[in-house]
Amino acid sequence: MKKLPILLIFFIGLFHAQKLTSHEISIINQGDINTALPIYQTTDSNQHKTLLSISSEADPLDPNTAVLVKRMKESLLSTDGGVGIAAPQVGINRKIIWVQRFDKEGTPLEYFINPVIVWRSDLQNLGPEGDLSIPEFRDQFYRSKVIQLEYVDLKGQKYSEIVEGFTAVIFQHEIDHLFGILISDKKEKEKNDSYKKVEAYQKSDVNKDRR
Repeated sequence: MKKLPILLIFFIGLFHAQKLTSHEISIINQGDINTALPIYQTTDSNQHKTLLSISSEADPLDPNTAVLVKRMKESLLSTDGGVGIAAPQVGINRKIIWVQRFDKEGTPLEYFINPVIVWRSDLQNLGPEGDLSIPEFRDQFYRSKVIQLEYVDLKGQKYSEIVEGFTAVIFQHEIDHLFGILISDKKEKEKNDSYKKVEAYQKSDVNKDRR
């Protein structure tokens, strides 16, 4: 009986996952399907528009999704030290990412379909981030230290796990891509944020009226 809710969620997810368009399929299958797809850049206006678009859920059972997953990995491997990539970065606005798992032995690369962060810790770390799609940009960002993640694989099997540390940062960065959030825009928006120091304890003035 415990499997029923998971299966129900899975089939609901498939219902919401729209079929790939003919344009998306043509991008996924262009050229040699065993090679990397080009990584989109913000310096190209059309590619930048794709990077700023919100992604739809992917159908894990669609054979084209498996091709996309494979080619995304090749795209990541073709970079100079990249640790993660999202489908919008290869021109497909679908919820698929690859992440290097520094929290696992051997730091393997793993893919995630329709990833969702269902919980984030209030505790945050500040660290440097760059982006494969934004040339010569790097800055410091606050990210939750621990997250809880849910996702499915190419068989439609659903998973849930807790991730922390630098790997959690990579997940948050790549999932931002699925919502059209780029770190360059994120930094620009945060410039206007102001923070006020709050004392953890402040002695009360006993001479003041109580209200």
